[in-house]
Amino acid sequence: MTVLTPTPFPTPSPLPERVSFDRRELGVILSVYGRMVAAGEWRDYGIAAMPDLAVFSIFRRTAEHPLYRVEKRPKLRARQGMYAVIGEGGQVLRRGHELDVVLRVLERKLIRPVND
Repeated sequence: MTVLTPTPFPTPSPLPERVSFDRRELGVILSVYGRMVAAGEWRDYGIAAMPDLAVFSIFRRTAEHPLYRVEKRPKLRARQGMYAVIGEGGQVLRRGHELDVVLRVLERKLIRPVND
């Protein structure tokens, strides 16, 4: 009879770090999103968390490309600011250190002239 030594359980590999929006950031983004949904401008959104950035994508319809992307890139914190709003064509509409200031570019889309 041979005695086998027990094999240890394999240690799980650690999950890769991911950048994500915290609760306060999501609250700011969703308040702007809710106003635009109420105005009938936007209808859907998607959130992605990746190793180097987090993205909140805003859609007019579900099956389209995003109208806007709100990105959080912590590596740019010391330089241009870690928050950015990217337009449909990939152009950077606004970049900065404060999320609520960066999102003001989207609120301007809600302001329209009133026809009398």
